[in-house]
Amino acid sequence: MANKLYITDTILRDAHQSQAATRMRVEDMLPACKVLDEIGYWSLECWGGATFDSCMRFLNEDPWERLRLLKRALPNTKLQMLFRGQNILGYKHYADDVVDEFVRLSIKNGINVIRIFDALNDTRNLKQAIESTKKYGGICEAAMSYTVSPVHDEDYFVDLACRLAEMGADTICIKDMANLLLPFSAASLIKKLKAKVGLPIHLHTHNTTGTGDMVNLLACGAGVDIVDCALSPLANGTSQPATESLVATLRGTDRDTGLDLNRLSEAAAHFRCVAEKLKQQGSLDPKVLRVDTNTLLYQVPGGMLSNLISQLKQANAEDRYYEVLEEVPRVRKDFGYPPLVTPTSQIVGTQAVLNVLSGERYKMVTKESKGLLRGEYGALPAPVNEEVRKKAIGDAEVITCRPADLLEPELEKYRAEGGELIKSEEDVLSYALFPQVAPKFLAARNDPSSVKEEAPAAEKKPADPNAVRTLYVDCKADF
Repeated sequence: MANKLYITDTILRDAHQSQAATRMRVEDMLPACKVLDEIGYWSLECWGGATFDSCMRFLNEDPWERLRLLKRALPNTKLQMLFRGQNILGYKHYADDVVDEFVRLSIKNGINVIRIFDALNDTRNLKQAIESTKKYGGICEAAMSYTVSPVHDEDYFVDLACRLAEMGADTICIKDMANLLLPFSAASLIKKLKAKVGLPIHLHTHNTTGTGDMVNLLACGAGVDIVDCALSPLANGTSQPATESLVATLRGTDRDTGLDLNRLSEAAAHFRCVAEKLKQQGSLDPKVLRVDTNTLLYQVPGGMLSNLISQLKQANAEDRYYEVLEEVPRVRKDFGYPPLVTPTSQIVGTQAVLNVLSGERYKMVTKESKGLLRGEYGALPAPVNEEVRKKAIGDAEVITCRPADLLEPELEKYRAEGGELIKSEEDVLSYALFPQVAPKFLAARNDPSSVKEEAPAAEKKPADPNAVRTLYVDCKADF
């Protein structure tokens, strides 16, 4: 790559996922696409992550149709998605045939760059997605989930990047989902990666702790090739640093992005109206806009923060927000220091909520916590608290192989289960990933007259720890 710094803008995906629980509609995106397409971004992140679930669960949109509409409206810009390795966009591991088919159809429908990560940095969980991305002609951006712990040091990430390069990655992403990568640490890590890996380095951070702009600037000085930013109306706080600020800072330097501030301002004007709409709807909570240096202690990423607030609101226990945040690192240590990113962020976060609201740690243990401790998601980075594991799973055998090796091909099973709801290849995957959400969505899409008006929401009740068991399922799409 040339010496210019390249920009990926997250306004169509992570910006609103981190600030507004992924509630931006495609109708709010399309009017800005012409100017976005003319700006000259390296890519636009617009799909994947929680958008797929949120489209069906909350917005009554077909996520595949959203992608097709965006591709038509953005013909000159690479479209990027976030892909959770063997989890795809769901919350469990899927068989290799489902992973392969999802990659194929993502690229067929318009995705160019697939950023592939695993919450535990278990490279076995990235193998199939990387191979499929290369097979179908996509740009494979393998991501390292950045975190800080007794086992996650600089050498750990350099070694991980080298292994990802050997597996076929086209670019390497440092995925700093909680803004834990501090500026001088970023510069040091990037210099080592540039010296040893031999691939473009893409940095993704947030501004949760208020250091995101400094992280990007020092990374730029260290030779990073691409950084993620968000247009200013949905930037900063738990989102990414603002695009316009970095573009202006680098103008006239040897890392000049070449992006036009006037065009960026034109796009931002549109999204200011969208942000105001999200605020009026109650999707954009002011808490996610604040700098919180306590995140350096809690290690809670932006999407997880907004969802913890949502969980506590439903339990009528917002006043216990900081108690839950303090419990998160304790649960994380018990669970072997997993990085906090989907799905481990909601697993650890929901368990922390349960521990606080039930009045006794691990009195209630979610199915997902049990799965994590049993090895269903892959190898945990550090030893777990064996007392907690025993309490959670008893004498159940711990999985040590690649979890997907235990799964038989399942694509045809999902096709059969979907039955008459299935109208396309894409529908099979919508059903496979979200079997509780997709049937209702697909039925309504196929026959709009079948939709019944929902009853008014029940009156809010005092916090009930037992009711918190359901919050994981109800809220997990927001991470």
